[in-house]
Amino acid sequence: MQPPIPPLVMGIVNVTPDSFSDGGRYLDLEAALAHARRLIADGADILDVGGESTRPGSEPVSEAEELARVVPVIAALAAETDRPISIDTAKPAVARAAVAAGARIWNDVTALTGAPDSLETAAGLGCEIVLMHMKGEPRTMQREPHYDDVVAEVAAYLAARAEAAMTAGVAREKIWLDPGVGFGKHMVRHNLPLMAGLGEVVKLGFPVLLGASRKSFISALDPAAKAADQRLGGSIAAALAGAAAGVAAVRVHDVRETAQALKVWTAIAQAGVRAS
Repeated sequence: MQPPIPPLVMGIVNVTPDSFSDGGRYLDLEAALAHARRLIADGADILDVGGESTRPGSEPVSEAEELARVVPVIAALAAETDRPISIDTAKPAVARAAVAAGARIWNDVTALTGAPDSLETAAGLGCEIVLMHMKGEPRTMQREPHYDDVVAEVAAYLAARAEAAMTAGVAREKIWLDPGVGFGKHMVRHNLPLMAGLGEVVKLGFPVLLGASRKSFISALDPAAKAADQRLGGSIAAALAGAAAGVAAVRVHDVRETAQALKVWTAIAQAGVRAS
């Protein structure tokens, strides 16, 4: 029996005024850089920079505004750290500018369906690509989403998008998948079965990124956790469930606490392997 490989920890840098958890806190360049540096010190393996909120009900921002928010942050971070930087965007032009500034991953909540040239752009950039499942789009995705089998449907969609990316010229080894917890899923009826079925997404053979940090399904289970920053325990539980399922990375707000939990989880699992 092989000892488990703990997932990487992707720290979130939201350069937005309206993200569900920390909107407005890091909109200023220096605040964003200070936050990113703290995430690195806390143990982040990857930094995910985003300039457009995708919380339920959020409104899109212009390409120019998104570029103005993210490119200076990415360029400054790339000049001072060797940690991989991810750009969280659905816009090909933003992805191109971010990669030119130093980003090495394109994290796309639309799975390269957001624009006619998304697939072509991804192939041309040659960077790693995260394909996420989302039913609908942020403004409407939580209006009565329906699935007959959420795990099977999400897995089938992601497999199809990976195939589309490879057909367009994206190398298989550059593709990551994200089941999209909280994106067009009922807080409990869909998110919990999807979390329980993460292994089916892992079985597709691509590295999986899990983003469940501070999501509202946690407050559905613990109504006292109305504020996003009151969901640390649930976020860690979700990260550990992802680790047990074999995800390759977890995208989190609370990097230090998550990294510590994963270290303990890994040490216990490795001790069990040595004892067997």
